[in-house]
Amino acid sequence: MKVYQGEIELETKGENDMIDLTDEVQRVVKESGIKEGIACIFVPGSTGAITTIEYEPGLMKDMPRALERIAPKNEYYHHHETWHDYNGHSHVRASIIGPSLTVPITDGKIVHGTWQQIVFIEMDVRSRHRRILVKVLGE
Repeated sequence: MKVYQGEIELETKGENDMIDLTDEVQRVVKESGIKEGIACIFVPGSTGAITTIEYEPGLMKDMPRALERIAPKNEYYHHHETWHDYNGHSHVRASIIGPSLTVPITDGKIVHGTWQQIVFIEMDVRSRHRRILVKVLGE
């Protein structure tokens, strides 16, 4: 079995910035030379999330609204007592969605639905430089 790790670097605009990573993940898979296997996409950090969504304007508005209902920004979070950075909701939201996603690779291509893209969602209240790791395993 072969293992390859690539990276995707990006700058976010801050809270609720959603960035399509699909083409970049495919680029890393191609660089790996792996034809059959899996790719794990992971964001180091506790206020970023990786998931899939149909990357279209309506859902880019719907997702932040849904997250606001699940973990409202203006609620009290005990995390605020620790760092006074008022991003407790960011940590909760990122934890619910999760920091990683694993996708299959078939014939050198990531497998996803026609309307399914791999996305990074910035949950933090400020813009950030993010490094996304893509670990590819297979033959």
